[in-house]
Amino acid sequence: MSAAAGTRWARVRAFVAAPWSANPRTGIIMIVASALITIAVAFCGPSSVALKLGPRIDYLPPWYLPVGTIELGEWVAVPALWIGLMLGAIGLWICWRAVNVGWRPNNRRLFLLGSGLSVLTCLVPPLTSADVLMYAAYGRLQALGLNPYNITPAEIFRSEFDQVLVWTERPWQDTPSVYGPLASASQWLAAWLGNGNMHDTVFWLQMLALLPFLLIGAVIVLLAHDDHKIQTRAVLFTVLNPIMIWSVLAAAHNEAFTLVFAIVGLWFMRRSPFVAGLCIGLAGTVKVSLVFYGIAMAWGYRRDWRKLLQLSLGAAVPLAIAYGVWVPSALLAAQRNTGYVSAGSWAPWLQVPLAFVVGDWATRGFIGWLGWIMMAAVAWMLSRVLPWRLVPGNPEDDEPRRDPLTVAVRTAAILTASWLVTSPYTLSWYDLTTWVPLGLMAASRLDVLMIWRGLWLSVAYVTGRSVEFSPTMKSISGFIRDALCSGAQVLVLVWIVHWWWTWGRELPPLPRWLRRRMPVAVTRTG
Repeated sequence: MSAAAGTRWARVRAFVAAPWSANPRTGIIMIVASALITIAVAFCGPSSVALKLGPRIDYLPPWYLPVGTIELGEWVAVPALWIGLMLGAIGLWICWRAVNVGWRPNNRRLFLLGSGLSVLTCLVPPLTSADVLMYAAYGRLQALGLNPYNITPAEIFRSEFDQVLVWTERPWQDTPSVYGPLASASQWLAAWLGNGNMHDTVFWLQMLALLPFLLIGAVIVLLAHDDHKIQTRAVLFTVLNPIMIWSVLAAAHNEAFTLVFAIVGLWFMRRSPFVAGLCIGLAGTVKVSLVFYGIAMAWGYRRDWRKLLQLSLGAAVPLAIAYGVWVPSALLAAQRNTGYVSAGSWAPWLQVPLAFVVGDWATRGFIGWLGWIMMAAVAWMLSRVLPWRLVPGNPEDDEPRRDPLTVAVRTAAILTASWLVTSPYTLSWYDLTTWVPLGLMAASRLDVLMIWRGLWLSVAYVTGRSVEFSPTMKSISGFIRDALCSGAQVLVLVWIVHWWWTWGRELPPLPRWLRRRMPVAVTRTG
C-alpha cells in the first residue's frame, strides 16, 4: 500500500471511529427516520412501490390517503426508500457500537419505541413485494374449497372473475403454494376474516406478521433475563431493527409467523424438551427451512439422550399430523423452490458465464450443489470464530458449552447465517432467523456483516414488484441489484473467510479411520 493510500485509509478509520459513530441519540433518530419514511411513502397510497389492494368496504387498516391526493412518482418513492434504508442501517450500526462501548438505555422504553414503529408500519399498505397478495390468494382458494397446492390463482381468475384473486400480481400467479399446512391455515383464516375483500384480507395478514414479530422480540428479551446489555441487543436486533421492520413488516412477509414457534421452543429448552419439540415441530409445519433450528436444538441436547428423545418425539407429533394426516400434498411443496437463483445473491456472477458454456439447466444444478458445499464450509468457519457466551438465566452451570440453550442459540445462528450467505436464492426477510439468536450472543463481526448484507438486499428489492418502471429506473435498479448487491454478497463470503483465516484457520479434524492411514507428520498438523 502506498503512503497516500495508507493516509486515506487512516482518515477513513478515524472518521468511522469518531464519537458520532457511537452516539446512541444519533442512531435512534436515524432508525426512527427510516421507519417514518417507509410509513409516509406507504400512506400516500398506491404507487410503483405501494400495493393496490382493491376497494375498501369498512374502516379497517391499511390506511392511506384517498387515491389522487398525493401521487408519488417513481423518482420520489424509490429514492426516498433507498435513503430511508441507508439511514436505518447506519443508525442500527451506530446503536450497535454504542452498546459495545457502554450505552445502557431504558430497555422498556426502547422496546416500546420499536413496537410503536412496528405497529405503525403495519397500519399502512405493504410495499415493494406482492407476496402478501399471493398469501391472500392461497387463502381465497381454500375459502372457495380448492387446494392451493394443486391449483394456482391464475387458473381461477383467467376463467372467471374473483374479487380477491384479480388483485394478485406477477410473478407467482401461476405457482402453487410452497408453504406448510399451518401457513396455509393462517392464510385461510385471513381470507375468512377478510370476507372476500382483498384490502381486509391483507390487513389480517399484516396482523399475522406483526403479532408474531412482537412476540419474538418479547421472548428474546425475556431470555436475556436481567442482563442489561443482552436485553438491549435483543431489542435492537428484533422489534427496533430497521432492516427487519422494513423486510418483514413493510411487506407483510410470513417470516415472523414461521419463526415464532421456534423461538418459543428455545424458551422451553431449559424447562421441557418435549414442549420445545412440539414448538419446533409446529415451526416445521409453516416452513421447512426451520429445520436448522431443529438441528440446533438437537445438537444442544446431544449429550443427554433422554432429552434428545423427548425433543424428537415432541417434534414428530405436529409434523406427523400436519404432513401425514392433514395435508400430505404439502410435504413436497417446498421442493418447488429448488433450482431458483435470486437476483442480488452471489450466484448470478457465476450463473451468467457458466450458463453460456454448459446451459441453464446444468448451471442451476451445479450452483445448487455448490451452495450446499459452501454452506458446510462457512458453517465450520463461523463455528471457529463466533464467541461463546452463556445465555443468561442458567442456575445450574456457568459453562456455555454444556448449556443446551446456549449451544442451540449459537448453532442456530451459525446454521442460518451460513445458509443465508451461501444460498443461491436469498432475500432480506429470511435474515430474521439469524438476527434473533444473535440478539442473545456476544457482539461479533457477524452482526456487522448482517447489517451490510441486509441493507444491500433491501435496497435491491425496493423495485422488486413486477410493475412497469421507466427505462432509466430499470437500468439504475438493475445495476444496483445485479452488480452492486451481488458484489456485496460475494464480499460477505470473502470477509467470513478472511475472519476465519486471521483467527487461526482451524481445519476440521480428520476422521479417526483416516488418521490411522495418514503419515504421522500429516496427522499432527491436521
